[in-house]
Amino acid sequence: MEQFNDETHFQNLQQDGAEETDMAILLLASQPQEGSSMKDDFVSLSKPDWYGAPRLLSGDSSHEFREKVRSGSFTGPTNGVCPGYLQCNMVVLPSGQEAFDFMLFCQRNKKSCPLIEVCDVGSACPVGVAPGADLRTDIPKYCIYRDGLLEKEVTDVSDVWPKDSVAFLIGCSFSYDEALMKGGIPLRSVEQNKCVPMYKTNLKCRPSGSLKGNMVVSMKPIKALDVAKEVEITSKFPHAHGSPVCVGCPEAIGIKDVTKPEYGDPVEIRPNEVPVFHACGVTPQNIILESKVPFAITHSPGHMFITDLPSDTVF
Repeated sequence: MEQFNDETHFQNLQQDGAEETDMAILLLASQPQEGSSMKDDFVSLSKPDWYGAPRLLSGDSSHEFREKVRSGSFTGPTNGVCPGYLQCNMVVLPSGQEAFDFMLFCQRNKKSCPLIEVCDVGSACPVGVAPGADLRTDIPKYCIYRDGLLEKEVTDVSDVWPKDSVAFLIGCSFSYDEALMKGGIPLRSVEQNKCVPMYKTNLKCRPSGSLKGNMVVSMKPIKALDVAKEVEITSKFPHAHGSPVCVGCPEAIGIKDVTKPEYGDPVEIRPNEVPVFHACGVTPQNIILESKVPFAITHSPGHMFITDLPSDTVF
């Protein structure tokens, strides 16, 4: 992982006529203070968003939010939550052939499964993205699958976590919600306090071993005049599914009725808007079902793991 170079950015801004004094203040604010930690930092000045202003992390810190989840005080969807932090989907499989097949599946299907972190065998702590977190308790809701069927949804998986677990974290498009909203693109699901709508498609993923199936996509209603801006913003987040796979014409990807998503909640598409579809981290759930995987734990659709990393971290 590579963070944006503040010194290079400072030099570029000087060339563009930026005031040295103002930038010195920004650069000073971006340096960690003695005795501080990521837990205490609410401001990230990694790289400016495309619209030209340093990005501020607002609301709860990632640590504070995970404490709320762990205590059971937050169990809802995470779209619009902790803006500025990278959010991740999760898949947990027992160590062995299926775990290897899934890692290979992610490498072969990076649009729908951009791999962010793989935990050590048996570990529930994603040390690379959130030291001290516990994947068994720090996601608002989980799905447990047995023999390709959804067994139940729960808020704690400590009692079923495999001793030989391999946990995978996959980038989520919720990570660029803040960039879209700061760019003047409202998000209907956030406005209406709903989970984003998600759909099964006819877009086939490249198989890996025993794993096969089709892509799942999420949908955002976007004003027709804002589609180019939406594509520009989201394309800067390849680790969170990146740019859309389809704009308008849901029938082209096998979606017969956008008012009836397989996952999440339906949202209104207004007359001046078009549906914009992005690859979705619920794709693994669809693969688990179609491939009849013996046992797996995943996040529940729309309920993500919040990392400590800025959403625009470069991998």
